[in-house]
Amino acid sequence: MTTTTSQRQAGAREGAVLLLGSSLTIVGSVMVTSVIPKMMAEFAPTNPNADLWVPLAITGPALAIALFAPVAGWLADRVGRKPMLVVATLLYAILGALPAQLDALMGVVAARLLFGVAEAMIMTGCSTLIADYWRGEQRMRYVNGQVITIGLVGAIFFAVGGMLGETSWRTPFYLYLLPLLLVPFMLRVLWEPPLERQQASDHERGEDRVNMVALVAGCLLIGVGMVLCFVVTIQTPVVLVGLGVSSSTLIGLGAGWALLASLLGALLWPWARRALGTRGCNVLLLLLLAIGLWMLAEAPDYTTVLLAVTVHGLGAGMLVPNAMAPVMNALTPKTRGRGMGLFTGCLYIGQFVSPLVVDLAAGIGGDLKHAILLLAGLGALYALGWAGATWRGRALLAASRHDRSPS
Repeated sequence: MTTTTSQRQAGAREGAVLLLGSSLTIVGSVMVTSVIPKMMAEFAPTNPNADLWVPLAITGPALAIALFAPVAGWLADRVGRKPMLVVATLLYAILGALPAQLDALMGVVAARLLFGVAEAMIMTGCSTLIADYWRGEQRMRYVNGQVITIGLVGAIFFAVGGMLGETSWRTPFYLYLLPLLLVPFMLRVLWEPPLERQQASDHERGEDRVNMVALVAGCLLIGVGMVLCFVVTIQTPVVLVGLGVSSSTLIGLGAGWALLASLLGALLWPWARRALGTRGCNVLLLLLLAIGLWMLAEAPDYTTVLLAVTVHGLGAGMLVPNAMAPVMNALTPKTRGRGMGLFTGCLYIGQFVSPLVVDLAAGIGGDLKHAILLLAGLGALYALGWAGATWRGRALLAASRHDRSPS
């Protein structure tokens, strides 16, 4: 006797496939960042704008994800999560490896932008299926698992890509063929959720309407939070050079240290959420981001920079799961794809505009140090706003309990 889709319960197998699928998005960027100098050396003699187009070939997928993720969400709701995810993974492998066979720089850029479209579908599809398969604490566990897996896999492939890039800039791109090994498991393990049945169940519990306040708040939080997070990612090397640190090893160590701190933040998130609640955890993570940026701007030496990125990384590690979980809970089964697509788009928009925001703040403040201090102030004000929302929510809850208590 076979088990129907409506009777199936997701378990560790589905979770492993979705967590590995989610990690493909970070692999899409970190694995080839180390080959930028070699790409510049090859394309600069024949392309006068290579200094613009080569970095875009690396960062362009993030822009493509930001723009296409809402469309990917619509596709997930329209054609199904599993079919979109399988097709996207195939495209990811083909388009990811394609630049290794191209001789024209503009062809490489175009392939990378289309590659970002595939990434958008993968991230949206994986997040939507996690919301479909699990509820409550199980869902929270897999949301957090996404962040941890992305960080660990990203660190591994950053190192592997760097080693393979020693011989040729083309070699790391062939690693994008590895996700083809994941496709058979997607086909065999994953299944399309019974949305009609879920919708009826939500209607019985009075949860069949989208919570627009929570959706907008979560998307705004992830957008602003990513602007603050990527200040450290992009500007820390500039700060270190300004302090007289020119060693690429020390600069790379700083980046690795920040990644480890963000993983620690993700591991601490379940405890922080249980202790402080979702809103209280927003206050904590935004304060950590703000304090880390303030310390980075005022850092007099390398040791203080490491301390700054540690504090900042703890907040960054809590950001994605604490912003994503309420958005998942705010959506109905039939709107999860579009909602998670919007969330993913806001996440990558924040990453993409972060250096532009820093440039704008530098124009206002006069230099990079004051730009970072301005953004630290923005983070602190945002934390204050969430503190007010937390206090108001607790006051309303206390008043409601008082009204229900017998006189």
